[in-house]
Amino acid sequence: MIRLSVVVPVYNEEDNINDLYWSITEALSGRIESYEIVLVNDGSKDRSSLLLNEIARLDPAVKVIHFKRNYGQTAAISAGIKSSTGGLIALMDADLETDPRDIFRLMPFIERINFVNGRRLERKDTGLKRISSRLGNGIRNWITGEAVYDTGCPMKLFTREVGDSFHLYNGMHRFLPTLAKMNGFSVVEVTVTHQIRKHGVSKYGIWKSGCTGVMDAMVIGWLKKRGILYQINNESR
Repeated sequence: MIRLSVVVPVYNEEDNINDLYWSITEALSGRIESYEIVLVNDGSKDRSSLLLNEIARLDPAVKVIHFKRNYGQTAAISAGIKSSTGGLIALMDADLETDPRDIFRLMPFIERINFVNGRRLERKDTGLKRISSRLGNGIRNWITGEAVYDTGCPMKLFTREVGDSFHLYNGMHRFLPTLAKMNGFSVVEVTVTHQIRKHGVSKYGIWKSGCTGVMDAMVIGWLKKRGILYQINNESR
């Protein structure tokens, strides 16, 4: 089995794709036994498709999935996880605001923790985005009863068992740490770096994602109360 799968949703990131590929390969080269890079093209309308295909043609470690149209970040993450084959799965965004080298900041914890969530302490965003992110995390935690500092951080690392346990619906990519806990897995947050986007613009509006995030949090809070967890005692046979 491949040791690590790096899953990256891509939407209209033609100016970042080559830098994304090289940053991941340079970060992983010589530090991991075997790996694959799963790039999910979420219906991009720019030259992303052509660039992704060219990278996959030159590097057999790269797997590209093309959506027929834009289905959203949760769908791209779900498809990437299902198509990956690694024993460990790392998530990151294509905008390079997270550094793939930080995968190795998370790696030491994965031997005793099932899901490691990145935590961006020194944000490089605008003041408005930092405030909205802090507010969004606070509201989501209040509704779901969680204490996740940075659930929206794109950098995450988890085991194959965690990935296989996810049954995601639209918008649930914001709640992966909570969903992992609901499925009986351990979760920890580890500090990672945050970088300024060099090319392109964010594809997610602050107010739109905030409103839908509250509605999604209410759904997660309800599911959390209704979830079923049990263990079978084989020793009593």
